[in-house]
Amino acid sequence: MADINFISRLSNLWSGFVSLWITDVEKRHPEIAYQNAIDSMIDKYGKLKSATASIMRRREDVSARLNTEQQELAAINADLSAALATGQDELGIVLIQKKNALETSIKTLEQDMEQARTDADEAKSSLIQVKSEIQKLKDEKDRMLAQMLSAEARMKIQNQLEGLSVDAEVRALDNVREHIKNTVAEAKMGSELRDSDLDVQLNKLRQSSGAITARQQLEEMKRLKATQAAGSSKSM
Repeated sequence: MADINFISRLSNLWSGFVSLWITDVEKRHPEIAYQNAIDSMIDKYGKLKSATASIMRRREDVSARLNTEQQELAAINADLSAALATGQDELGIVLIQKKNALETSIKTLEQDMEQARTDADEAKSSLIQVKSEIQKLKDEKDRMLAQMLSAEARMKIQNQLEGLSVDAEVRALDNVREHIKNTVAEAKMGSELRDSDLDVQLNKLRQSSGAITARQQLEEMKRLKATQAAGSSKSM
């Protein structure tokens, strides 16, 4: 008994592991789960279709039997009328017995026919419903897998964006900014050093002195020209 319990528990444990594994696989591959469900429903549809065909065939068989017996009853009624008209009592009794048996059989067949019609209608309705459910499941599969692919694509992009480090780019910009500042400072320092250089100052002084001398020469030339002009006016 203990061994049987142990084997039963081990079997249940193994079944649990397999179930969890299958569930995990279906989560990671939902297309498999959907296709398995679709295949299962298609299999049920096939079996239901066969059962529906059998039910409809039975309905046709009952209908054919009922039609045959109704025709036979009509013929017996005609024969019975003829037997009564010709005074054939013995034949009339036989025909009446057959008539009663046929009427009982026809009544049973009519009940069977009504049930066969109901069964066939219900089977066809179930068949149509299962077929509709299969199509709905196919549409759901396409829609859900498309949504999953879209979500996975968005998650992949988000993960990529979140995984990108901006530290390197920021450091690169900081280095660029620092280099620009240093370049500007060096340029400014060079200008300041050039302005403070002795040769530069001397050159500026010479340029300034040359300009003063030229200005003085210009004033002297203007003064001489004015004196000459004044002397010419007196001579006249």
